[in-house]
Amino acid sequence: MSYRPDLPMIVQSDRTILLETQHPMFTEARQAIHGFAELIKSPEYMHTYRITPLSLWNAAAGGLTHEQVSEVLAAYSKYGVPPTIVKEIEETMCRYGRIRLEKSGDDMILKSEDPLLLAELVGYKSITQLIEESREEGYVIKPFARGLIKQELIHLGYPVSDIAGYTTGESCPVKWRKITSTGRPFSLRPYQEEAVNAFYSGGAVTGGSGTLVLPCGAGKTVIGLGAICQLQTATLILTTNTTSVRQWISELLDKTGLDSSLVGEYTGDRKVVKPITVATYQILTYRPSAEDEFPHMKLFSERDWGLIIYDEVHLLPAPVFRVTSGIQATRRLGLTATLVREDGREEDVFTLIGPKKYEVPWKMMEEQGWIAEARCREIRLPFEAKWREAYARATARQKFRIAAENPRKLEVVRYLLDQHPHDQVLIIGQYVDQLDQMAHALQLPLITGKVPESERELLYQQFKQGKIKRLIVSKVANFAVDLPDANVAIQISGTFGSRQEEAQRLGRILRPKTDENKAHFYTLVTRDTREQEFSLHRQLFLVEQGYPYDIIEMETLV
Repeated sequence: MSYRPDLPMIVQSDRTILLETQHPMFTEARQAIHGFAELIKSPEYMHTYRITPLSLWNAAAGGLTHEQVSEVLAAYSKYGVPPTIVKEIEETMCRYGRIRLEKSGDDMILKSEDPLLLAELVGYKSITQLIEESREEGYVIKPFARGLIKQELIHLGYPVSDIAGYTTGESCPVKWRKITSTGRPFSLRPYQEEAVNAFYSGGAVTGGSGTLVLPCGAGKTVIGLGAICQLQTATLILTTNTTSVRQWISELLDKTGLDSSLVGEYTGDRKVVKPITVATYQILTYRPSAEDEFPHMKLFSERDWGLIIYDEVHLLPAPVFRVTSGIQATRRLGLTATLVREDGREEDVFTLIGPKKYEVPWKMMEEQGWIAEARCREIRLPFEAKWREAYARATARQKFRIAAENPRKLEVVRYLLDQHPHDQVLIIGQYVDQLDQMAHALQLPLITGKVPESERELLYQQFKQGKIKRLIVSKVANFAVDLPDANVAIQISGTFGSRQEEAQRLGRILRPKTDENKAHFYTLVTRDTREQEFSLHRQLFLVEQGYPYDIIEMETLV
């Protein structure tokens, strides 16, 4: 095996990759492997990536070949690439599309160029029960089984290429405005147009279902509107909360020629179904008791939808997955900043919504000026003696909360507010009691789940207008809140080691700024505690995207 000490990477036979962070080629190599490898550890000098079947299938769905993946690995590896890994990559990526689902008249047929492989897979009990009959060209699946059979086959290691096509849905003509309703010139950015085209695929059966991965602040809502304009069909849009629903509706009416009478809101407040309807995941998953059905799931069949858009698809609740399994003939678009799911159901997103069709690295968009340049810093704080004693005696779960609610965080927040006197600052936390105390101590407005929607919208509006420059928010503001002028975020507590939450919180401040296009992201962490351990995991997403994370000791600040 050749040895190239000038290269930055070691590819190991267990599908892990070690990448030297201090190497001059680090950034180049990281960007090269980003599309098919997942970061799992990020200590100071050596990052560890892992190649998984799902990461390779997403790469294949995005157009990469196994030869290209192996060439990238070989180009940066000190010791070359183990032959077993080259073979595994080839075998794994070639599995994508070996099994196809096609339409034949009114039937759905499971096909393959390898009839013996297909017969073997159909022999599994989980697959057999979804088969209606055997034919010369393949196996007819039961009418309800299109989503289920794809789920079962990916569990067996064979992701299905679904080219059975889609229903057209109810017609709903939608056109872009060249001048928005607020009087501004408008057109899609180049990457937004590329994303729409990657999803639509010219209307071919290979298009129509997929996930687009772009940073917060990149205009994913506009991309969703682009898909609607391409398809000209009745569309159901699902998103995270009522604030987001109204932002979608605002964007629809601002940037397209849709009349407001054609757009409906389906939330806890209003339940209006129109050709374009925007609903929350919460209303769909509401049920009076654990024994009851989900009464609002009927929304999926209220109209002949031609497209369903899943905003923040990494948060899709399990009951919505189950319904989505049964509507595979409807085009489906997933929008997200990260494919990481805390419940590990990335395979279900791949199978039921669609594989990753388009992705733009965050740092690339920053370099092009489409999102703000972000500086990320972690500030580590000590405990006072009485809090250290309480921490020592607590259970593992209690330890995290005690560390997260360290009272000394208030001192650091005061210091940071003094450092950013003219900036628009969000103070973000997990625990309502902690947020209440901080809001009282700093005399700042607070938004939590208890705050009525009308009051939230008023505070958001005042913040956007610059009438208030500091706003304390709970996790209700993690997702799809449009605060374009926020340029400083101070995270005082979070959800254990949630990588997706870290991405979303940084995203609150990444929208491009009209003046200096810079943003500051601070995380306050109690030193040598469970909170610090979880913080290392939360940072993985940001490190993977190329953001340096500076560590600062509180004693050097105040």
